[in-house]
Amino acid sequence: MKKAKTNNTSKKKDLKKPLNVTSVKKSKVSKLKKDTKISTIHDKNKILKTEKKTYVSPSVSIDIKKSLELRKELRLTRPKFQRQESWRYVRVGSAWRRPKGTDSKMRLRKKGWPSLVKIGYGGPLKSRGLHPSGFKDILVNTVNDLERLNPEIDAVRLASKLGAKKRRIVVDRAHELGLKVLNIRGLRTIKVKE
Repeated sequence: MKKAKTNNTSKKKDLKKPLNVTSVKKSKVSKLKKDTKISTIHDKNKILKTEKKTYVSPSVSIDIKKSLELRKELRLTRPKFQRQESWRYVRVGSAWRRPKGTDSKMRLRKKGWPSLVKIGYGGPLKSRGLHPSGFKDILVNTVNDLERLNPEIDAVRLASKLGAKKRRIVVDRAHELGLKVLNIRGLRTIKVKE
């Protein structure tokens, strides 16, 4: 017997809703482009550096600042969780796996064995997922991803797959929008042939 085909296109259309694009004012850099001809991207970077605003930690509440400090203190006291027998055998990696053996001393939490991962070791909820500066750490793959970010709350982390040329374009656009970029490295300065 053949199964009847169902129409799932309506469900797919509901899942793909357009993102709200925030209205962004044109920066002074775009006005400078019209007035003066910038011969190289290096000159453009000098202009961006002079007009770039200083990134102050966002207007976070006192609770979030306290939770960031508490998270920093807890990381010092938290044990390094090891996979059972990883210190004994080379073939067993150190990445955490829960011990499941019936006679496992580690599972039974015997004295002298490493501690297990538990909810009590977790950090504060308010600071979870935040960069130490207080910004939300958002991974960016394309220039279009920058349009939906809020400069007061979000900070940009460039994806590792971005090449030097695209990385330069994304960083320039991020500076125009007033966004903080957390990992500026591997940028290429391209000189235009005269």
